[in-house]
Amino acid sequence: MSRIGKMPIAIPAGVTVDVAENNKVTVKGPKGTLERVMSNEMAIKVEDGQITIERPNDLKRSKSLHGLTRTLLNNMVIGVTDGYEKKLEVNGVGYRAQKQGKKLTLNLGYSHPVEMEDPEGVETVVEGTNIIFVRGIDKEKIGQYAAEIRDKRRPEPYKGKGIKYADEHIRRKVGKTGK
Repeated sequence: MSRIGKMPIAIPAGVTVDVAENNKVTVKGPKGTLERVMSNEMAIKVEDGQITIERPNDLKRSKSLHGLTRTLLNNMVIGVTDGYEKKLEVNGVGYRAQKQGKKLTLNLGYSHPVEMEDPEGVETVVEGTNIIFVRGIDKEKIGQYAAEIRDKRRPEPYKGKGIKYADEHIRRKVGKTGK
């Protein structure tokens, strides 16, 4: 039995979970609504204030989908109750971030400022000039947008300049040695 897959998901107060045909799951909560179509192989049951997922057999694919389905549903429930947040840091002389409306402007040492538009359901907040918070209810979208921001200037190993996650550790290298 999948250790993760067999654990029930508790539905907090103020959250409604609907399972329609073809395993289309809709989760509504105080922060918003999320929809996702899960695999038809899994049996999703909502009863007694909790969600349980059952698999039809012990094939490798079913075992894999069991844990995945449970984790995706749990992420949806957490997203509509608490939401998700990723913190990015901009390091480097002259590197900074600014926010105007839904547009994030990054000065990263290029000849031009890099402008990014916030996608649907994702919000960015700039604190000071070098800390960016990416917030929203969909964990997947937040992770993707944070990765796209980081890709504009990845941290380099010599001086640590670039955009990094707040909890990320950059392995530093020793530079050239002169005589």
